[in-house]
Parts: sequence; C-alpha cells; structure tokens
Amino acid sequence: MTSVRDREEDDRQELPVRPTDEDPLAATASELIGGPAGKHAETGGHRWWNALRVMVLIVIGMFALGMVQKVPCYNGAWFQGGDPQYIHACYSDIPHLYHDRGFAADVVPYFDSIPGSLSGSGFHHLEYPVLTGLFMEVASWLTPHGGSMEHRSQIYWIVNSGMLLLCAIALVLLVSRTNRRRPWDGLFIALSPALALSATINWDLFAVALAAAGLLLWSRSRPVAAGVLIGLAAAAKLYPVLLLLALGLLCLRAGRMRAFAATLAGAVCAWLAVNLPVILLARSGWGEFYSYSRTRGVDYGSVWLIIMQRTGNPLTGVSAYVAALLILLCAGIAALTFYAPRRPRLGQIAFLVVAALIVSNKVYSPQYVLWLLPLAVLARPRWRDLLIWQGAEVLYFIAIWMQLAYVTGGTKHHGLSADGYHLAVALHLVGVLYLCGVIIRDILRPEHDVLRQNGEDDPVGGVLDGAEDAFVLGFLAEEAEQQPAPAYDA
Repeated sequence: MTSVRDREEDDRQELPVRPTDEDPLAATASELIGGPAGKHAETGGHRWWNALRVMVLIVIGMFALGMVQKVPCYNGAWFQGGDPQYIHACYSDIPHLYHDRGFAADVVPYFDSIPGSLSGSGFHHLEYPVLTGLFMEVASWLTPHGGSMEHRSQIYWIVNSGMLLLCAIALVLLVSRTNRRRPWDGLFIALSPALALSATINWDLFAVALAAAGLLLWSRSRPVAAGVLIGLAAAAKLYPVLLLLALGLLCLRAGRMRAFAATLAGAVCAWLAVNLPVILLARSGWGEFYSYSRTRGVDYGSVWLIIMQRTGNPLTGVSAYVAALLILLCAGIAALTFYAPRRPRLGQIAFLVVAALIVSNKVYSPQYVLWLLPLAVLARPRWRDLLIWQGAEVLYFIAIWMQLAYVTGGTKHHGLSADGYHLAVALHLVGVLYLCGVIIRDILRPEHDVLRQNGEDDPVGGVLDGAEDAFVLGFLAEEAEQQPAPAYDA
C-alpha cells in the first residue's frame, strides 16, 4: 500500500520545478517580491498567468529595451559614418546590408551580383546561407520603397526586429517546453541581457529558434522531425550541424544509432530541399557564403586576433589552425562522452561542441552568444553560473564597440585601445570556458548535475532518456555498469 509520504513525494515529482525551489540565487533574489513560495503554496494560481505567458511578456519587454538601446543609431548614427554608432554601442548589420547587399534595389539574393566585393573590388553575391537570405528577402518585401534610403533602412530594421521578436518568443516557449518539469528555465532566456543587446545585430536568432525547435522534437522522441528542424537551422546558419555531432556521440554510447540515422536523414533532406534549387540555378551565388567563410581572415573577438596583434604574425594559414583546434576539442568532447561514469545529457554535450566552435573560430561576433543561450539553459540551469557567463558577454558587447570607436574615430580621445580590448576578449573567452568547466565537472561528477539530483537521467534526451549504455570506454566503464540508468521502454 502506498503511504501518504510516498504519494506526497510522487506529487512533488509531477509539479513543475520553480526556480526558488532549488536555486539559492533565485531564492535570495525572490526576497524582493516576498520570498520563495512555500511548500504549501497554491501552484495553480490564475489560469491565464501561467509560466509561459509570464515569460512571453518578459521577453517582449526585454526585447523592447534592446530596441530602445538602439535608438541613437536609429536616429542617425547608422548613417553618419565613422564612430557614432560605436560610441553609442548600437551598431547593427541590418540597416547597412539593406543597401549594401542590394535589397533596397530589389536584387535577388544569390542570383544577382552586387557591385563591389567582400575583399574590396569587383562583384559578389550575398554571403549568407540560403534560409537566412530568404529571411532577409522577406523582410525587404515588407519594407515600403518610398522615401529616402535612410528612412527605408530604418523601416527595414524595424521589420526585421518584429520578425526576430517572434523568433525570441518562440525560443523562450521552445526551451520552456523542452523539459516539461522545468518550464521556468525559459525565464533565463527571457531575462537575458545578452539577448536584449544582441538580438537585432544580425539574423542569428532565426537559426537559434529553428535549432531549439529541433531539440524540442528530439526530446519528444521524434527523431525525423527533429532532424528536419536541425537541417533547416543549418540552412540558416552553419553551427547547428554540430548538434548532429552531439546526438551522434550520445546515440553511439546508448546504442540508439537507428534514431540518430533517422535524424541525420531528416536533416540532410531538409537541408537539400532548401539549398538544392539554389545550387542548381545559381551555384556561384550559393557558394559565396562557404568560400567567404573559408578565406576570411582573423577578425574581432577571437583568440587568434590577440595572437596576431601581439606577435605581429599575420597568421595567413589560420583556417588550418582553426580546423585543427576544433577537431582536437571535438575529439576531447568525444572522449569525455565515452569515458564519463554516466552518459552525459544532450544539453551538456551540445553546449560543449558549439562552444568549441566559437572559441576556436577566426571571429567571435557579439551575437554568437545567442547560439549558446538555449544550450546553456539546458546544460546548466543555475542562475549563478549563467549570470557569470552573461556578465562576460555584456562586458565584451561594450568592449567591441569601444574598440571600433577607437579604431574608426578621427582622434583617440574615446574608445578602447588594443590592450584594453585584448583583455576584454580574454575575459570574454574565460567566461565561456568557465561555464564549459562547470558542465564538464557535472559530467564527471553527476551528483553536481542539477537535473540529476532528483533521480532523473536526461529529461530532454528523448530516446536517450533512461537508455542503458551500449558502448563505454576506459577505466570508468566498470563504474558506469555498476550504476545503470533506469530501464527504457522503447
């Protein structure tokens, strides 16, 4: 017979986890609004004010604050040239590329060439993946063509901001629903200062939302649909391909390669469905993104920039160095996956592989934080660690624009010198590596993993959740076998 205590424990397992229940920082911060909810507090509340609606309102408010932060640029700094847009830290690619990439002149991306080139002469095509190019083109269709170029560029930015706001809302909802017992984890995305500051710099948020949708479908044990969404995300930005690597490693350890094969097939088919027509009809234009990514030199935000500027070495072969470092880091993550005493969770490995790409890359743009944001919440839902990382991201957001103000300004009376900027880049990278270190600690010592402290395995793992290991390496294999995961009913 089930005791009253057992029934109460079962009920607690079914209730959504509130941040103040288990996060010391969230519990302390809640004192501002009366303190944590008690164990006998009513959890239903008003039917309308559920977690998802509250977080949607919050992310709309934070997104609006981010748009307000861009007001100095909207009011003219984008169009003055030089450093005003950097002094106000309100730069965005969107209004500049409206004119520079031919959208204002109704140029068809990939099919029509654009005067000038990415190297400074000749002609070129749009240097973005196909699905992002379509996003940009749709926004240009919604932008009225009357008025001055400055006015049209402003409207183009507003239209894109509206579309990206929908992506931000979708991202919060998707992450909140990925782990059914932790809907409030999406609150960190909704309140993220990095999201507010960088959401309208570029179009990355579109790919991030598609990738999050793929992870949600995987968590629901729908591998083909998950693959389709990940493939579409890869057609908008290249980094989601690494999510397939994370899934492949974990499925190999769990012996779930059939599910991975279905996901991979769905991703390839979706990617081809978007890209193949452009490849066949405008191969040169389609290849611009890939050739530009391959030949692009060292740029802002990367560790390679510090090395190049400190040593005076031009690093002409940096692409080879980047590839070698990325392969080395991914090999280390693979070893961690197979040697860990317990199979890592999907969110943990996904964060590590994408972080490996970012820290090894030739460029680390401020909007790349969006790639990591949902993965960080799935990997380490602890406010203290996430805020430390976000603090480093906000610091870098300010530093990059101050460095550009220093470089582009007619005088050096304002901005950040190279020495100060290098320090900011280093601190920025340390912030990412700090979060990586905490996640690796959780993998090697699962008792520190927030999501596993109540006996769960991988609540967003889909077919991986509760699966027994089929392939484990090293001296930790015996320990892993002694602590098998709960049986999984396929």
